[in-house]
Amino acid sequence: MDDNLGRALLARARNAIAAQFGHLAADEPDDPALGEPGATFVTLTQDGDLRGCIGSLEARRPLDEDVRANARAAAFGDPRFPPLGLAEFDRTRVEVSLLAPARPIRFASEDDAVRQLRPGVDGVILEWQGRRGTFLPQVWESLPEPHLFLNLLKQKAGLQAGFWAPDIKLYRYEVRKWKEAAKS
Repeated sequence: MDDNLGRALLARARNAIAAQFGHLAADEPDDPALGEPGATFVTLTQDGDLRGCIGSLEARRPLDEDVRANARAAAFGDPRFPPLGLAEFDRTRVEVSLLAPARPIRFASEDDAVRQLRPGVDGVILEWQGRRGTFLPQVWESLPEPHLFLNLLKQKAGLQAGFWAPDIKLYRYEVRKWKEAAKS
């Protein structure tokens, strides 16, 4: 993994959040990839618990801009959580996932789709009639069973866990990820 790119992305994510509080948290190393289109997810945790996670599934803007926007959105715009407060900032760990382009999964049935999933490797996007949800590959750590993984992904997309339709679309993607070291 490109450690310089990881440091650059983590610093930009942390600084994008810090700027909302009027602070600059870290020096920002440069990397040529930052000017290229990229898709990131920024995940915030506190004591190992999710505190926000927002991202892009497709590379539509420069990586530098994408990671900053997603960091702000994860901290202040994730509808599952109240906006991050200054008192929480120092104990919040930042993780950045850089997504590879998604590829369609071809399947004949739900069981066939489940058999093709690669736990710990695949991020998965589910789409059906305007509904969409995704789980990053990291979600496999807490949902290692493929059938449960897919059922909860359906619920995230606003569908019933037992729902299936022949026109559901599934896509897989891989990520490179970097996480800040735990604070002592």
